[in-house]
Amino acid sequence: MSTPSEPIPIIGGTGALGAGLARRWAKAGVPVVLGSRSAERAEEAAAKVRADVPGAEATGLENAEAAQQGQVVFLTVPFRAQSENLNNLREALRPGQILVDCTVPLAAAVSGKATRSLGVWQGSAAQQAQEMVPDGVTVVAALHTVGAPTLANLDAELGEDILVCGDKKADKARVARLIKLIPGLRAVNAGALEMARIVEQLTPLLISINKRHKIKHSGIRVTGLPDNTG
Repeated sequence: MSTPSEPIPIIGGTGALGAGLARRWAKAGVPVVLGSRSAERAEEAAAKVRADVPGAEATGLENAEAAQQGQVVFLTVPFRAQSENLNNLREALRPGQILVDCTVPLAAAVSGKATRSLGVWQGSAAQQAQEMVPDGVTVVAALHTVGAPTLANLDAELGEDILVCGDKKADKARVARLIKLIPGLRAVNAGALEMARIVEQLTPLLISINKRHKIKHSGIRVTGLPDNTG
């Protein structure tokens, strides 16, 4: 699989999931742009990626500027920050872009337990995002079940599936290609965007499993699929 020359913007790139993804993509030779509300914090995070991954092409920018650097933009912020970030990106996102929403509506967003989820009026965080983005921007839901600490640890081997939900097959395939650039991750087409309401619920389930079995990360693997699944 060829490595894309276009950068991957990661909104929330200073957070655990965003920083972990940035490291993995950078190690795979993909340029990344880490976004943050503060350009200074974003550049600090990018500098850490460059220090951890020799030769990494990592840049830090303010969120709105970061979102303009690529066609597929990843939103990796906590649920409590999703609406604020999307409101701030209204003038930055443009028709034809894909927004990959990785948000999980955990009850921790309102000081509850991470093993519980919140009800979202639209059905899921991803469907809420689709209502908030500008016309012409497509939302795809993905990366809800991969562990941020495992991603950040470049010595840790990955071996799990990433369920991808969206209403346009071509957009899901494009996101799947980026996910599969990370060794050990297999992207699985999980259906329409409305299926995100089910996929997002897997995160509190896995957190509960981690706690009960005293492990750092449990993932998912779908059996019986052909090798060329995407």
